[in-house]
Amino acid sequence: MSPEYAIQGRFSEKSDVFSFGVLLLEIVSGRKNTTLFNNQDYFSLLGYVWKLWNEGNIWSLVDKVVLEPKSNLKNEKEIRRCIHIGLLCVQEYANDRPTMSTVVSMLNSEISNFNTPKQPA
Repeated sequence: MSPEYAIQGRFSEKSDVFSFGVLLLEIVSGRKNTTLFNNQDYFSLLGYVWKLWNEGNIWSLVDKVVLEPKSNLKNEKEIRRCIHIGLLCVQEYANDRPTMSTVVSMLNSEISNFNTPKQPA
């Protein structure tokens, strides 16, 4: 649930973008957003992804099923792209999130220069 909806009851297209980002990160990681990570510092998938992203350690996030069979360089680029897009979609402020049409263009590799994500909500 997007922060603006959870806190203020406001819903918009950007709320859907937030939800899509959560779903994308859940698929890549094979984990639910609501799962606790046995670490009191990370209560959700978003916090965990952000930690690994900042450490440059995103490969420990990726579900082993996604990596099978042994991924080639193209698959690794696509996985990295999905994580980057997921993080852009779950930005705290709706104005910092892309539109769904932009997300589709990024997923289709029509847009290759992505903004740097900020800490998610």
